[in-house]
Amino acid sequence: MVIKTETCEFTEYRVYPGRGQRFVSKDGKVHFFISHKVASLFRQRIKPVKLHWTQAWRKMNKKGKTEAYTRKRTRRTTKVQKAIVGLSLEELKTKKSTPKQKTTETATKEHKDKARKAAKAAAPSKAQVSAKNLPSSKPQMQKGRM
Repeated sequence: MVIKTETCEFTEYRVYPGRGQRFVSKDGKVHFFISHKVASLFRQRIKPVKLHWTQAWRKMNKKGKTEAYTRKRTRRTTKVQKAIVGLSLEELKTKKSTPKQKTTETATKEHKDKARKAAKAAAPSKAQVSAKNLPSSKPQMQKGRM
């Protein structure tokens, strides 16, 4: 046979039928206390955490039963593919399917080719280089006092 019990709001003890005191506050909330002593302490606004014999104090100070610690399960995030303004979903999938190493190799080749072309364009011809090395007709000024 199962006996319906309620819990005391202050002490968190089980209150069996025929025991306890019910108190309804002005805002309509129903409080159920195990004894007159507990009801009196509640009306005096004494916190149950401050009293050593209450369950609230025992929980706060980690006394009594040590319940088995169960790790909180975390939900794994699922990847969702969305289209970007310039690309459609199919184009994105084809880009992802191509190996990244090949695309980086082609990009480095292109970069090196551009660098070579720029170096050739910037390098002066041999005739211009030889003209620069010849002494000029102007006399050069010496550093220091005059």
